[in-house]
Amino acid sequence: MDVLVVGGAGYIGSTVAAQLLQAGHGVVVLDDLSRGHRQAVPVGAELAVGNFGDAATLDAVLARRRFDVVMHFAALIEAGESMQVPERYFRNNTANTLTLLEAMLRHGVGRLVFSSTAALFGDPVRVPIAEDDRQLPTNAYGESKLLVERMLSWLHRAHGLRYACLRYFNAAGARDPDFGEDHRPESHLIPLVLRVALGQRESIAMFGTDYATPDGTCVRDYIHVDDLARAHLLAMAALNEHGALHYNLGNGEGYSVRQVIEAARSVTGHVIPAIAAPRRAGDPAVLVASSARIRADLGWQPRIPALRDIIASAWDWHRRHPRGYGD
Repeated sequence: MDVLVVGGAGYIGSTVAAQLLQAGHGVVVLDDLSRGHRQAVPVGAELAVGNFGDAATLDAVLARRRFDVVMHFAALIEAGESMQVPERYFRNNTANTLTLLEAMLRHGVGRLVFSSTAALFGDPVRVPIAEDDRQLPTNAYGESKLLVERMLSWLHRAHGLRYACLRYFNAAGARDPDFGEDHRPESHLIPLVLRVALGQRESIAMFGTDYATPDGTCVRDYIHVDDLARAHLLAMAALNEHGALHYNLGNGEGYSVRQVIEAARSVTGHVIPAIAAPRRAGDPAVLVASSARIRADLGWQPRIPALRDIIASAWDWHRRHPRGYGD
């Protein structure tokens, strides 16, 4: 199949693009490179540089070939930032996605795999979180993604658009030592912890040490980026038979901020000083996924479930690329 990967120069999008190519699919990446990296785009993918919120750009790219599927990863992802400038998140994540969907309808592309988020659940009513649990985001980032999921439901009803929403928990690790996580700015815990080990930061901040968790710090579910990417290919294939899919993606086990720091100390052999800091607005105490549905429906299983192995793969990348793709 021919697949348009929107945001395919980013961390997760480029990993999915690589797996698509390995599976024999044709891949075009659309990315404005504002937060993605040209070096991350896998060899064999065609790169179109442009903004997915621009209708003319989308028309030009979608006219290149008869795409079977669009995979959409082009989102702003900083929950904390979304509480400071929510309008930026609703513009990019929600409004621009509507522009993309309208372009897909114009060009007859009837399938979408959408990069969604666990943030749409907010403070969960139970742990682990199931797909049909209450969705009440505590930050504008989660709300911006929830609005897209609602749009997709209506476009499915009105136009027959087939879609899969994959709700990520915390992607981490590197697909290999040459391709890893390089966000700018970086706000994800594991790469920030590893920057301390590299001597690029003096310490790691623990935002909130008084949560109702075993050690007082936030608990999250970490999933290796390769495992996450494989779920996209399975979901794409499942759209041959299903019109609307919703899956949570995680390992089903939560680790606290303190536990992640301790695991990184073990992997790197560095002390990694940690300091307590105030809570960030919009941070739920616990986010852990139940991925039972995608395991049962599509046979997906994480191949790298251990936190230590996830961190070790990230450490290999960061040691080889201490300045990210800027090296």
